[in-house]
Parts: sequence; structure tokens; C-alpha cells
Amino acid sequence: MPPKIIHFDVDEASIRLDQYLTKMMPELSRSQIKKLIRQGEVWVAGQTAKAGAPVQHGDRVSVRVPQPSPTALTPQDLPLEVLFADDDVLVVNKAAGMVVHPAHGHAGGTLVNALLARYPDLAAMTRLDPDSVWRPGVVHRLDQDTSGVMVLARTPEALHHLQRQFKQRTVEKTYLALVFGHPQAAEGIIDVPLGRDPANRQKFAPRPDGKPARTHYRVQAGFAGYSLLVVGLETGRTHQIRVHLAWLKCPVVGDTMYGRKKNPLGLRRQFLHAWKLAFRHPRTGEAVSFEAPLPPELTAVLNQLEGA
Repeated sequence: MPPKIIHFDVDEASIRLDQYLTKMMPELSRSQIKKLIRQGEVWVAGQTAKAGAPVQHGDRVSVRVPQPSPTALTPQDLPLEVLFADDDVLVVNKAAGMVVHPAHGHAGGTLVNALLARYPDLAAMTRLDPDSVWRPGVVHRLDQDTSGVMVLARTPEALHHLQRQFKQRTVEKTYLALVFGHPQAAEGIIDVPLGRDPANRQKFAPRPDGKPARTHYRVQAGFAGYSLLVVGLETGRTHQIRVHLAWLKCPVVGDTMYGRKKNPLGLRRQFLHAWKLAFRHPRTGEAVSFEAPLPPELTAVLNQLEGA
């Protein structure tokens, strides 16, 4: 798989190149960024530059980020909860903290690594598409800090069938989210386009020129200072629920990127859980639905709030 090239258009006053990239690429350490610059993998206006070189408004910075090596797909015996498995699909309950597939900064310890250890035949899926070599069978993703139900394909036919369902938005995705505060309306639809945050390329933000994004929500339970929401997605934009609920002034508890930095409930993760997933089985066409129960740490938080 070829290296990935990321472009940034600088929109601030003069700043050192290494400092700018440290701000824009928080998934990389300062030493990793300096190494990329030293190896000539960073350009400013098409020319290589030194770490201390100044960049300023109007400059275009390009970074060639190497992709993980094929050894990242080594099967790993990791904890894994499988909700359903047949010859066509795998349905799992992904744990919070687990990345879905290898990527830069996450060469191992992913859901794909765990699945390959239990289902070695999944490796054959990499021959379907060279770009899928690090994500065999992956049809959709959950954020690293989000737990819950996911479906993966075991055959090329199942992959194409499921991809079509997600593209046509016929897959029903239902989440549970604990948020700060209380929405003004007990239920509603958030219809706000989303795009890259120009101030931080790792984040997304409401943007008039962004991609369409629609989120349904309904208050399931209310507590002092908090609400438990049932959330449904019409679209599947990156970080969509988190950004939309922050826009609603009810950020997800534990989401330090879009919400509050401090969490009075003591959670070490965000309270966002992919609760239910419904789709058509790719072979039979039957409507199937799967549910992943709340993990213990989230159940404990609800018990704490109910007790209070």
C-alpha cells in the first residue's frame, strides 16, 4: 500500500514547521514529526524544509506518512466478543480502546489482528482489493473509544453487499450516549453538514460547505445534569454523533475532544456505545438485528446516577 500524503493549508501567523505539524497531527509524537522532516517526507510549497523553518498564512504543507508494514496483520490472541458468525459475516462487540484496523501509530492490537487469530480465513479478503490489505472484511468503523456492535464480511460477495447497504443508508445504526445537560426538545433531528475543522485536521466541525449529516436523538432517561440519549444515524460521517451532540450543547460525557476536559463521573472513556445494528443478510436477504449490551463501566455510571 503506497504512503498517504496529507496536505495542510496554513491559516495562522508565522510558526515553526515542526511546531505547526505537532499541533495539526497530534497522533504523531514530536520526535516522529522531526524524523519525517529529516527524511525529506515534508514539503512546504513543494520544497523540503527544515524543522525550524517558518511557515505562515497561505503556505501549503504536505506530509508523506508511511503506512503500516504488512507484519501489522499478524494474528494476535486478544479478548474478543463475537455475537454471531456464519460463512458470510462476523458480528462482534468491539471493546472501547480497541482500534478497528492497523494504521499509522496503531500497528497491532486492533480488532483485525484479533479476528485473524480466531478466523484465519479472513486474511484471504486482502486479495480482493490491494487498498484493503490492512482492513480485510471491514465495512464500517467505530471510533477507538466507542464500544459496541460491528459487522464484518467474510467473503467478497458479502463485502460488496454490505457496502451497498451502508451506501444506500438502509442499515439501521442505534447508539446509546450519556450527555451533559438536557436537550431543549425530548427528541429531534440534527441536520448539520460536517467537514474538517480548519484549525485542527484531526477534528470535524459544523461547516456550511461540509458533507450532509443527519442524526436522530431521543431522550431515554434524565438525571441531575445528564441525559441518556438513544441516537440513530442516517449518515455515517466521522465523529458525527460527537460533533452533532456538542453542537446541540449536550456533549458526550468523557469526550475530551469535543466536550469537557474534566469528567466528574470518573469515566476513562467516552459514554458512546453502538447498541444495535440491523441489516439484510448478504446471502439470504433476511432482515437481521444484533444488540450489544452496555459494558460494565457504562452500566456502573448509570447505576450511580440513578442512585443519586
